[in-house]
Amino acid sequence: MSENNNWNSQAERPELEGRLQYHIRCRPGDVAETVLLPGDPDRVPKMSELWDESREIAAYREHVTHTGKIRGMDISACSTGAGGGSTASALEELAEVGAKKFIRVGTTSAIQPHIRPGDLIISSGAVRYDGTSENYVNLNYPAIADYEVVAALVEACERLGLTYHVGITATAASFFCGQNRPGFGGYRQSWFEDRYQDLRAANVVNYEMEAATVLTLSSLFKIKAGAIFAVIGNRVTDEFVYGGVEKSIAAATEAAIILDEWEQLKKANNKTYWHPSLGKDK
Repeated sequence: MSENNNWNSQAERPELEGRLQYHIRCRPGDVAETVLLPGDPDRVPKMSELWDESREIAAYREHVTHTGKIRGMDISACSTGAGGGSTASALEELAEVGAKKFIRVGTTSAIQPHIRPGDLIISSGAVRYDGTSENYVNLNYPAIADYEVVAALVEACERLGLTYHVGITATAASFFCGQNRPGFGGYRQSWFEDRYQDLRAANVVNYEMEAATVLTLSSLFKIKAGAIFAVIGNRVTDEFVYGGVEKSIAAATEAAIILDEWEQLKKANNKTYWHPSLGKDK
């Protein structure tokens, strides 16, 4: 979608007629309640080609959005770009037009020696070094994945026979210095290594750049969210092997279907349960 040069709206939350959103260029009805969130725009068509039907909704800046159906369930995918800032904009606007469940799907480097390139990591929570979520709530507030989304991701990996690990993620605001890599010209600060070793000692399992933003904002907005990553590197063993993205996409897609199955079972059995997104018992 080309840039709209006639944007004229309120500045507080910019929208055009029909509630067209400024960053993702989507309106209500354009996206499903369940949305997969890759960082890379090129991963969106890789996701939608697995669906029974799909269509491109928008492509603007780093945000490419497809919507379709798989096994009778509505599903969308929207790329966030790299880092917390663009991720927050996408999540905010997707929620504004009707999204209610998010699964972050990305790549990561492990910081524990037993996790191999090609494995998957499911985040149970995240350390908030993302630089974005602190603008929404005090850093003492935890970034926690929704328990149902975590369970669905685990069940998906079991169904698909994939090797996975569940643990706490560290979300950094930088790919290089923020993840204990040297900056340009070998630039370093002493605390880079201290943070890395402290995270390892605390049993944090991986570095990435978006999960804390997704998990924190989703909790604040009463939305379900989780995250799964393909391991492409191990910082302890100094290995980097790009691959496994198709595994994370398959697992996230299967988890979305599982969440829908569970929701339908709850409705059919008239179960009493509570979730923050409901605001009351149901």
